[in-house]
Amino acid sequence: MKEILIIIFATIFVENFVLSKFLGVCSFLGVSKDLSNSVGMSGAVIFVMTVASAVTWLVYTYILAPLDMMFLQTITFILVIAALVQLVEIVMKKTLPRLYKALGIYLPLITTTCAVLAVSILNIQRDYTFIKSIVFGFSAGVSYMVAILIFAGVRERLELCDVPECFKGFPISLVAAAFVSLAFMGFSGLFAG
Repeated sequence: MKEILIIIFATIFVENFVLSKFLGVCSFLGVSKDLSNSVGMSGAVIFVMTVASAVTWLVYTYILAPLDMMFLQTITFILVIAALVQLVEIVMKKTLPRLYKALGIYLPLITTTCAVLAVSILNIQRDYTFIKSIVFGFSAGVSYMVAILIFAGVRERLELCDVPECFKGFPISLVAAAFVSLAFMGFSGLFAG
C-alpha cells in the first residue's frame, strides 16, 4: 500500500506531467482559458490515461513480450490510445455536446498528446505491475487535471489584470505557466536523497 501511495503522490506533485515533465503542454495551453472546459478535458484525459495504462500493459505483457515483438510497442500503444480517444469522442458527442464543441480540436489531440503515450511507456520501463500501472495512469491524469485547473484559474485572473500590451494574451500565459511550474518544482525536494 505504501508503494501505491508513493506512486500517487510522486506522480501528482513531484513528477507532474505538465509542470515538471512538460508533456501535454499543447492541450494544456489551448484548453486552460476556461475553467469548465478544463474540467471536461481533465476528465477525458484521466479516463484515457487510466484505460490506456491498463490496456497497453496487457497488450505488452501478453502479446508483444511473449512474441518477442517489443519493437512494435510505440506503434501499438498509439493505436490503442487512438481507439480510446475515439471512444471518448463518440460518448462525449452524444452525452455532452456543448463540451464536445467547446473542446474542439483539443479532444482529438489527446491521441497525439505525448503525456498519454509517455504513461504507457513509463509503465513498461518502470516494470510496474498491472495494478501499479493503473494507479500510475490515473495519477498521471490527475496530475494533468491539477495543473490545468490551477492554470485555468490563473488565466481567468490574468484576464482582469492590467499587463503591458506586449505581454497580453499568450505571452503572459507562458510567464504564468513558468511560475506555476516553478512552484511545483519545490515538491521535488521531498524525494531527494
